[in-house]
Amino acid sequence: MIKYTVKRLLQSLVTVLIIVSIVFLLLRMLPTDYYFTEDQLIKFTDAQKHEQLEAAGLLDPIPVQLLHFYADIARFDFGESRRIQNGVPVVRVIGNKFGISMKMGIISVVISLIIGVGIGIFQTRHKDKLGDHIGTGYTVFVNAVPPLVSYSLVLIFGSRVLGLPQLYSTRDTVVSSILPIVCLSLGSIAWYAIWMRRYMIDEINREYIKLAKIKGLSEKQIMVKHVLRNAYVPLAQYLPGSLMLTISGSLLVERFFSVPGMGPLLTDSINRYDTNVVQTLIILYSTLSILGVFLGDILMMLVDPRIRLSDKGGSR
Repeated sequence: MIKYTVKRLLQSLVTVLIIVSIVFLLLRMLPTDYYFTEDQLIKFTDAQKHEQLEAAGLLDPIPVQLLHFYADIARFDFGESRRIQNGVPVVRVIGNKFGISMKMGIISVVISLIIGVGIGIFQTRHKDKLGDHIGTGYTVFVNAVPPLVSYSLVLIFGSRVLGLPQLYSTRDTVVSSILPIVCLSLGSIAWYAIWMRRYMIDEINREYIKLAKIKGLSEKQIMVKHVLRNAYVPLAQYLPGSLMLTISGSLLVERFFSVPGMGPLLTDSINRYDTNVVQTLIILYSTLSILGVFLGDILMMLVDPRIRLSDKGGSR
């Protein structure tokens, strides 16, 4: 276990370094004019621009810049934003949006897990009956309809029927977060429901379940001790990744409800050529993605001790 953990952490570190290095090199291929704001481009002379670029180290050879970049990362110094919030440290720019996306995302994951798994279990218990057809209809609807259409339906129903705010407000974060959280949960509920149903039906049709029935175990015992336990294993692998990526926010939902979270930040920073923000977000997202996969493997092993995380045959 320890050997596997150390190996995966080293692999993860190398992967993150490769990703951020590629992004760094691509951003350095942009014209140096993108380093300056519009006012600076107008006011600065060529000599002043050269002086600013030299002070920022952008005229150094690329290998030297890359080494300085690694050193800054090691010190958790990600520089300052030059376009999103000029002169403000990138950590503060991201930190102001971090909490909003994380809170909404975690609540959404918890709601999705409880309702989605519950629907999946209900469909399995009532396979090919009305309840199963209703659950299948919901998953088909959510996956077939474009997200903006389903968000619009939620917005219309929530605002006109329930009287909920249409847009996010920092003055009343609890009530104004309800509709965005509902929209964030729609797709995840359908995902958990359809896969829980599939995994449970796969388990029910296995030979050991038939043997358990022959031995006289009740349906409840079979469901709890065997079917549910084994059906949870594949879902457990993806749960940490879902939680990790809640920090990144949702571009569509946060733009739709004007939520000042992490979702639109990456596209905004790319469109406005704020390279320090782009680099930091890439580091954050790649680290979260890789960490989510790693924690998923660990959680899967904890849920099912029969799984061994090693390189030997017959194991993961």
